Amino acid sequence: MITIFGKASSINVRKVLWTCAELGLRFEREDWGSGFQSTDTPEFLAMNPNGLVPVLRDGDFVLWESNTIIRYLASRYDGEWLYPSEVRHRAHVDQWIDWQASDLNRSWSYAFMALVRKSPVHQDAEQIAASAAAWGKCMTVLDRQLEKTGSYLASGQFTLADIPIGLSVHRWMSTPLARPILPAVSAYYELLTQRVGYRNHGRNGVP
Repeated sequence: MITIFGKASSINVRKVLWTCAELGLRFEREDWGSGFQSTDTPEFLAMNPNGLVPVLRDGDFVLWESNTIIRYLASRYDGEWLYPSEVRHRAHVDQWIDWQASDLNRSWSYAFMALVRKSPVHQDAEQIAASAAAWGKCMTVLDRQLEKTGSYLASGQFTLADIPIGLSVHRWMSTPLARPILPAVSAYYELLTQRVGYRNHGRNGVP
């Protein structure tokens, strides 16, 4: 039995939930994190010493880091259609997964904390503007890639890369800030919405 530890509203937990949906995997989920069971307990830290969600338990195997978890699930449970074994095709998938975790995720951090989370320590107007500009630049990069493919991100077919990027697009669309017009990103958002896994897990855990 697969168990996922983490609250459904977490963007990183939703990567794992959506991946399970695409692979048709049954799982149990336990609420851990802010507002639920504390991740600072010895019980949780024994699974993930960083005290962060998600954590996956697959039988007696425990794994943390959301992108590592989704790669593991696709590799273990017949998900080559999501995460191809051919080295160059896989590299294209990996580059977009890694780009989301580094460039894209870093760009939105301050603006998201200020405008959505209303964090009192993220209210510097200049830093909000700089973060929003960096976020828009990253999304323009994404728009150009989607113009090339005309559909999904890494190729003409849905892959594992579309899961973290798709969740990021939802965050972009739902954050109250001035956004450049990005037609390919908008079309991609509508394309993803056709997928049951995205509808169930792509919108802050709310269908």
